[in-house]
Amino acid sequence: MQPGRDISALIDIMARLRDPEAGCAWDLQQTFETIAPYTIEEAYEVAEAIARGDRHDICDELGDLLLQVVFHARIAEEEGTFAFPDVVEAITRKMIRRHPHVFGPAEARTPHLVRGLWEKIKAEEKAEKAARHDGEIPKGLLDAVSIAMPPMLRAVKLQQKAGTVGFDWNDPRAVLAKIREELDELEAEMDCADKGEADKAEARKAIEAELGDVLFALANLGRHLDIDPEAAVRATNEKFRKRFSYIERSLEEAGRRPEDATLEEMEALWQQAKTEG
Repeated sequence: MQPGRDISALIDIMARLRDPEAGCAWDLQQTFETIAPYTIEEAYEVAEAIARGDRHDICDELGDLLLQVVFHARIAEEEGTFAFPDVVEAITRKMIRRHPHVFGPAEARTPHLVRGLWEKIKAEEKAEKAARHDGEIPKGLLDAVSIAMPPMLRAVKLQQKAGTVGFDWNDPRAVLAKIREELDELEAEMDCADKGEADKAEARKAIEAELGDVLFALANLGRHLDIDPEAAVRATNEKFRKRFSYIERSLEEAGRRPEDATLEEMEALWQQAKTEG
């Protein structure tokens, strides 16, 4: 089997990997559930490559993500539920339906009007989906936000949905004040734990809840500042990695290791890393 530029080559490779007689033992063991974490991981690696601006890696990681789609489709085909062409047909139908201003008679000449049209069509699709499932799909405004999303992204999506009916702050500084309030509540729970005023398990649970409130509020601030909190944290993670690597290199040049240095020495090198960008 040779590599190819046509999607059929990838579909054929996956069929071969899942062949009960001559396939790969590992691939044959996989299910929707077992490969779902890999699907999420590959999506993150695409985002990371984009953040680095590495076009070659973006191409490579998009291929890995596409493999996940083909993998899921192959499992479904073996079950007799759907196959890759059905996935393609479903998304092409959806994109044509959601862009009547491009493929139909509707007009929407500004991003604001386009978004309004998009939300209206999505609401219609949600109602149709509920009808197909005999109304079993929850109808609450926030129920459509997938629980499988990364937590910070889901927080933003929940906030956006609630904002569509007016349940929202109208000023980023009001959100900032809310963050300070949540930090005070977190500190209060930490103080209670330090004083032993509650059972350890209960104290930990209370601190976890307050920390969750802080993170949720921080995600909300990012949304109001039009900053993706996931992207912001991703950039900070990379910044931290680079600065810590500077500490490691500097100590190695001096014939030392981080575990042999004091916190003060490492902090001084950290400050040097900051000045050098």
